[in-house]
Amino acid sequence: MIVVDERFPTMGVRARLLAEYPDAFGEVAARTQVAQARACIERLAATLTRFDPASELSALNRDPAGRRRVSVALGSALQAAVWAAERTAGLADPTQLAALERVGYATSRAGVAPVDLNAALADAPPRRPASADPRARWRELFVSDDLRTVVRPAGLRIDLGGVGKGLAADAAARMLTGADRFAVDCGGDLAVGGAGIARRPWSLDVRDPRTGGTAHTIRMGAGGIATSGLDVRMWRDDDGRPRHHLLDPAAGEPAWTGLLAVTALAPSAMEAEADAKAAFLAGPDAAVALLRGRGGGAVATEDGPVRLVGVRPEPTVVQLAAAALRRRAPRSAAA
Repeated sequence: MIVVDERFPTMGVRARLLAEYPDAFGEVAARTQVAQARACIERLAATLTRFDPASELSALNRDPAGRRRVSVALGSALQAAVWAAERTAGLADPTQLAALERVGYATSRAGVAPVDLNAALADAPPRRPASADPRARWRELFVSDDLRTVVRPAGLRIDLGGVGKGLAADAAARMLTGADRFAVDCGGDLAVGGAGIARRPWSLDVRDPRTGGTAHTIRMGAGGIATSGLDVRMWRDDDGRPRHHLLDPAAGEPAWTGLLAVTALAPSAMEAEADAKAAFLAGPDAAVALLRGRGGGAVATEDGPVRLVGVRPEPTVVQLAAAALRRRAPRSAAA
């Protein structure tokens, strides 16, 4: 078996491409295919980031015109962002960029020292579920059928952070056509699959955000998994108030819902990303109901253990990343 394992920074997070190929595929061909998948992620990152003034998204956000021609890549991402908003009844709202900047997330926070989670929780406002922005400005964003034209009100700016990661993971996964088993991880948004995934599903560790250790291990075949939580991007503002990147769209402020993290499973990484964010923002009870109605997952509340919803645990093995994947030795024919 040929194993190719690529790790690199992208979109302000760490990415990983882990693919296993049969020997007959050839090592050169395997490494070439993984390199092409990595290049796909990096192209999308360069197009969709709001942190680079030279990106196509930044150019769109600066353009005062209500109509603009865009690349298919950006058009696809904008269409996906509207789809995610519809799927989540407005909780995954791509039009919250101004609010993100106002609370302190104007530039990438990659490499910034983390804030102590327990201290931040002690200083946080009262807990309550988030709700959609009643203006629903994402409904004013339109993408043409050919994905090449965007129409929006003048001055409406877009953030594609979460959608971009899920979209990139799914796009790269589609390129790994020769792999027996693969996992594409874009900062905790994972797409997994391969010809042999049904025989050898991945083991995924669901992390406890309070300890950093493994709370549960689950098995997963083809599909997507994503985690939204407080412990990845949190900081304090000039007044010492704890802030994070998961906003209550109605308030334009960080959402403190009583949850620390939510992991969602879905047919794709992009769907899992949308579901995880919506479940986190909806609060503990609604999160459990949402996960039960879809692909399942896990919830970590402030005052209880990490709880699996709609999935079964397996015996613990070794850890890799947010909802972490691990390689296991192939089973013998007699196993």
